[in-house]
Amino acid sequence: MKYQLAPLFCRPWALNGISPRLIESHYENNYGGALNRLNALTEELELLDPATTPAHVLGRLKREESAALNSTLLHELYFASLGGDGRVVPDAMAEALMRDFGSVDRWRQEFIALASGLANDTGWALLTYVPRDGRLINQTAMDHRQSIAGGIPILAIDMYEHAYHLDFGANATAYIATFMRNIEWNAVQGRYEDAVKVAPPRRLEQKEFGDVPAMSVEEVAAMLAAGTPVQIIDARPRHYTTKAQDIMEGAVWRDPERVDDWIGELSKTEPVITYCVYGFHIGCQTAITLRKAGFDARYMAGGHYAWKAIKGPVKLLQ
Repeated sequence: MKYQLAPLFCRPWALNGISPRLIESHYENNYGGALNRLNALTEELELLDPATTPAHVLGRLKREESAALNSTLLHELYFASLGGDGRVVPDAMAEALMRDFGSVDRWRQEFIALASGLANDTGWALLTYVPRDGRLINQTAMDHRQSIAGGIPILAIDMYEHAYHLDFGANATAYIATFMRNIEWNAVQGRYEDAVKVAPPRRLEQKEFGDVPAMSVEEVAAMLAAGTPVQIIDARPRHYTTKAQDIMEGAVWRDPERVDDWIGELSKTEPVITYCVYGFHIGCQTAITLRKAGFDARYMAGGHYAWKAIKGPVKLLQ
C-alpha cells in the first residue's frame, strides 16, 4: 500500500500571527517527511517474510510504522484545525464542551494546560471524542505512539502478564495460541460493521470548484514516470514567483492573469495540468479558463507545496 499526501487544508496567508513560511516548512518537511518515512517503511515491511524475519526486526519496523502513520494523521488534523476565529465556538460545539467539561472556559484552561506541559517535551494535546462513552476528553499523545488517531479497535489481546500468568506462567506462546483458538469472530465482525459506519475525516471541499477535475500529486507523478504526454502550467501569481526559488520539473510558469497571451502555445491534443502555490483558487481558475477554451485541463490538488512534500523533482526557477 502507498499512502497519499493530503493537500494543505488551511489557507496559510489567512492565518493570524502564523506566517505562510512556517506553515510551508511544517507541511513540506515535517508532514511530508513523515509520509515519505511511512511509505518507505510500508514498502520494507511488504518485502519481508514474517516467517523468517527475526521478531525484534519486525517489531521495530512495526513500531516505526505506527509512529509514522500517527504522525501523518495528526499533522493532517493539525492543519485542518487552523483557519478560523478561535474565540467563537459554535453553539453545538459549545454545548458539547459544557456537557463534558462543565464550561467552555474550563475546557480551554485544561487544554492550554496540557499543551503548556509539553512545552519542554514532545507530543500532542488533543481533544478527542470517544465513541464508546459518547463524550469528549482532552489527552496528550507522546512520540506519535499512543494510538492510531481515530482508530477503533475491533480485536485485542492483552499481553501484560496479569492476563495469562495464573494459567500459563511464563509461557506466553501457549497463551497466544489458546487466545487465537478462542476468538469470537462473529463479535469481531459485528464490531467491524459498526466501525465502518464511522465517517472518515472530511476531505477538503471547494464547492465553487466542485465541477473542475483534479489530479493528486501522486497521479501526476505517475503520468510523468510513464512518459505520458502532458502540459504542466505553473500558474502561481507573478508576485509570488518573484520570491520563489524553484519550480516543478517539467512545468513552465505562465502568468495566470494573462492567459490570452500564452494560451496559443498549448496543444489541444495533450492534457493540461495547472497548479498554484497550495491548490486553492488560482490553479483552479486557470483550469476553468482553459476548459472553456476547449482544452482537457485539470488542476493539481495541493499545488506546488504538495508536489515538494512528496519529494517531486524541482528545478531552479529562472
